[in-house]
Amino acid sequence: MTKQEAIEQFDQNAPGATGNLFGLPFTTEQAELVLIPVPWEVTVSYSDGTANGPQAILDASAQVDLFVKDIKEAWKLGVAMLPIPADLQAENNKLRELAAQYIESLTEQETSASNNAILDQINTACENLNIYVKSTALKLIREGKLVGLVGGDHSTPLGLMRALTEKYTKFAVLQIDAHADLRKAYEGFTYSHASIMYNALKLPAISKLVQVGIRDYCEEEVSVMQRAAGRVVTFFDEDIKSWMYQGKTWENVCDAILKELPEHVYISFDIDGLDPKLCPNTGTPVAGGFEFHQIAYLIKKLVLAGKKIIGFDLNEVAPGEDEWDANVGARMLYHLCNWTAVSQNKLTVNR
Repeated sequence: MTKQEAIEQFDQNAPGATGNLFGLPFTTEQAELVLIPVPWEVTVSYSDGTANGPQAILDASAQVDLFVKDIKEAWKLGVAMLPIPADLQAENNKLRELAAQYIESLTEQETSASNNAILDQINTACENLNIYVKSTALKLIREGKLVGLVGGDHSTPLGLMRALTEKYTKFAVLQIDAHADLRKAYEGFTYSHASIMYNALKLPAISKLVQVGIRDYCEEEVSVMQRAAGRVVTFFDEDIKSWMYQGKTWENVCDAILKELPEHVYISFDIDGLDPKLCPNTGTPVAGGFEFHQIAYLIKKLVLAGKKIIGFDLNEVAPGEDEWDANVGARMLYHLCNWTAVSQNKLTVNR
């Protein structure tokens, strides 16, 4: 079946097909935008559960209504998710137990040859994950697909960023997050979820890191920001709130953020950038953060300003006893997919 035939046979107002992302009828071959699911949280240092995020988002996404007020026939873009790799999830579960054992030994100030072996094993496995994500993303990019990633913890998108450096020689990362993620080898893990932006800055093609909503960070990370000499621009949550208390609007804040961004932008979205009432089960929730539509507005404004979203990730969604976190995550993912497509002239804005 062709993509056009799938469109003609699909009723966008009826319940979608359970098991398909957003209930849409498209295969990954038919889709214009393909998502890579990465069920991985090996180095998580607080609450776990984010490895189940891709499946939870997939399940919740069937409840997302497809009509988008600002975008013409958004659902016709064609969005699909690759199958969630069972072998990757099994490896994650095995290594997660080893990592928890290693982290406990740190709290008890124990060191041993066996602990060092565990650390080496985990660092090697995480680099292998980066290689897998990069090769998967490159294949999709070479097929002409737009690519996004659904984690897992925030360590997962490094391979996608590496892949994009082979197509784009210069781009910025817009990071929406409660945490700065600029620690070097946190707890000894080279590819820790707390080190994703430290590792991203090793890529010369990333000309700028613009962080939004940061409210939990350490002195080491502030030093990285300062040494970056303008390559890292951080909009701390407390400063944003202060500006708004003093009379600035969210639009004013968004304008200031957009001024720091070049034409090509990669969005790295940790769900804990939102107010924790919207993601209470995320790995490391922090008081403060944004409302859903504040970030939706920022993404829309970024695209309407002429910026191109070259890729994105959404991570740290951990399902709880209900589907609330996944429900929020699925809807944010739909925004990211659609506005990425608009920025790449794959969809049209209603005028």
